[in-house]
Amino acid sequence: MTEIPAEFVAAAEEAADLAGAAIRPLFRSPLLVEAKGDASPVTEADRAAERALRDFLGHRFPAHGILGEEYGAERADAEWLWVLDPIDGTRAFLTGRPLFGTLIGLLHRGRPVLGLIDQPVTGERWVGTAGSGTRFRGPLDGSGDGVASTRRCPEIAAAELACTSPDIFGAATAPRFERVRRAVRRVSWGGDCYIYGLVALGLVDAVVEDTLKPWDWAALVPVIEGAGGRMTDWRGRALTLGSEGDVIAVGDAALLPQISALLAG
Repeated sequence: MTEIPAEFVAAAEEAADLAGAAIRPLFRSPLLVEAKGDASPVTEADRAAERALRDFLGHRFPAHGILGEEYGAERADAEWLWVLDPIDGTRAFLTGRPLFGTLIGLLHRGRPVLGLIDQPVTGERWVGTAGSGTRFRGPLDGSGDGVASTRRCPEIAAAELACTSPDIFGAATAPRFERVRRAVRRVSWGGDCYIYGLVALGLVDAVVEDTLKPWDWAALVPVIEGAGGRMTDWRGRALTLGSEGDVIAVGDAALLPQISALLAG
């Protein structure tokens, strides 16, 4: 297992602080919004935060690669690759809901080994590293700080399921997700990266989503798995840069084969 240098973890946290400083002044303020080709909104907050992340990490680790949602890839074939989503949950950001986050992931030879979810408005932060667990910093009042841990939930009928939106599923995948939805105790909608943080805290048991890009999931894998869960594609395979974007995250590994079986076909 790859040992993550402490300076990499410290740099990820410092980078998140810089991104947060770019985001907070624009939260719940009038924003100039433009439409990208995929019709998702982009704001100056997205761009300013990613520039802050790229400038800091690029200067700190000039041999590392960087892949970001807004500005693409630099040295994508490097041994260490930072994968960035400055605001995961832009629609939540635009509508004033603090259910978005900054995602900073680090891949070593294609495998996610370090992940950070930062909610810059509430002050919550999850940091997961390969083999070293997941740390959680609670809201700005300091409550809830410590080690993040998933909860036991071996039976799908008792599971709390979450998903950002039913709209992410197409004609072929919606019926497969529906089988999972009918099997669980309850489903909650909305949250983007924030719901994965709730899995790591033992408040949600599973997330099933589709059409995710590498910057959507790269930071989440170490957070989920560091807290004791699992995160894979719908077939139970490890996520890679070549994955198709369908993901399962579970707090209890016993749920993974049950959910994967329902999604099969």
